[in-house]
Amino acid sequence: MQKLEIYQQITDLLVKLFELDASDITPESRLYEDLDLDSIDAVDLVVHLQKTTGRKIKPEMFKSVKTVQDVVDAIDELLNSEQQ
Repeated sequence: MQKLEIYQQITDLLVKLFELDASDITPESRLYEDLDLDSIDAVDLVVHLQKTTGRKIKPEMFKSVKTVQDVVDAIDELLNSEQQ
């Protein structure tokens, strides 16, 4: 899966789960400050990403995630590391 596809899926997920406006979501959007997510929302996001990717996401992978692009990079890394 390409990073653009991952970004689109994450954007769709953010819109669906948290009723965000897609136009408010950019790669630079900060999850907590700009998109107003909280720690419970972050857990919901991880659970849905696990379902979408079919992969287990380790909590430490998401501790350093701050922006939408960070989420894209983490999922891309997860998908690519398990293919090799």
